[in-house]
Amino acid sequence: MKSNSTKTLKDRIFLVLKGLGMGAANKVPGVSGGVVAFVAGFYEEFIYSLQRVNKDAFKMLLKGQFKSFYNHINGTFLFLLFFGMIISYFSISKILDYLIEHYHLYVWSLFFGMILGSIYYIYKDFKAWGTTTFLALVIGITTGVSISFLDPAMENDNLFFVFFCGIISVSGMTLPGFSGSFILILLGNYVLLLVDSVNALYDTVADIFRGDFEFIHNQVRVRLLKVLTVFTLGSVTGLVTLSHILNYILKHYKNVTLATIIGFIIGSLGVVWPWKETIHKVSEQGVTILDSTGAPIIENYKRYFPELSTETFLAILYIIIGIAIVLSLDWYGQKRKRQHI
Repeated sequence: MKSNSTKTLKDRIFLVLKGLGMGAANKVPGVSGGVVAFVAGFYEEFIYSLQRVNKDAFKMLLKGQFKSFYNHINGTFLFLLFFGMIISYFSISKILDYLIEHYHLYVWSLFFGMILGSIYYIYKDFKAWGTTTFLALVIGITTGVSISFLDPAMENDNLFFVFFCGIISVSGMTLPGFSGSFILILLGNYVLLLVDSVNALYDTVADIFRGDFEFIHNQVRVRLLKVLTVFTLGSVTGLVTLSHILNYILKHYKNVTLATIIGFIIGSLGVVWPWKETIHKVSEQGVTILDSTGAPIIENYKRYFPELSTETFLAILYIIIGIAIVLSLDWYGQKRKRQHI
């Protein structure tokens, strides 16, 4: 598959922007980066490119055939996309953290609307409905809803478990509607892996630039860096492994896979339902349990239907805006296709 996403400078800029959106979505619990890839029209190329990281690619790498390796894995496409994700993680995702903390209802309303728009976007072009695909849809919905109502576990820094968390965390990139960050909350390691360890890396890089190497004697910092390294290895393993599996499934069972993905996304609506109260973990004495950053540990969410108010109407407006954003992306994508014909 020859990439159509990197032909012009404009294409490359847009691919970095798509990476920004995908990275931001991966960071937010309940939102799937794979949905961004699906709606933006590069999901299959993304899976195909990751699948190209195989034994042939490693042979080229070991032989020093770097240009052949780069072309084999669709390197420009992957580089620009992951470049956008990295920028997002240290910029846009930080802004999202602030917005979720201070404008919780409106941010989740926007996400809810975007996911509703995504369901329409995928559904409108899917014509292969039958007994098998309908069953796949139901399974996808049931799985998505079931996951959203599970109770989170306690934090666990065992390196084998951390490696497993790495594999799971990238599931949202390869499986639209399946939020890897929300799964990390359920596994109890969201703060450890996406907050504490990342902050440890940031502080370490800052220390190195200042010429301060005292951090090597900081056991907590070293442990977090070790955890982040194993987590990253697990994430890379998960990306490559899942992409091979999904590439095979998309080739041989495309309609069933798409129906299941639609179900996953519908099921994920429960996670991003805007009107919910956060339930925090408490001890037997009734004291709220805090994580290592001093923030209350999330146990689950209590969802409810809102009363009519100005705040509710504003939230509904943001839902409509979210739907409009996705439909606008669809319109722009269709326009681009017509221009290339």
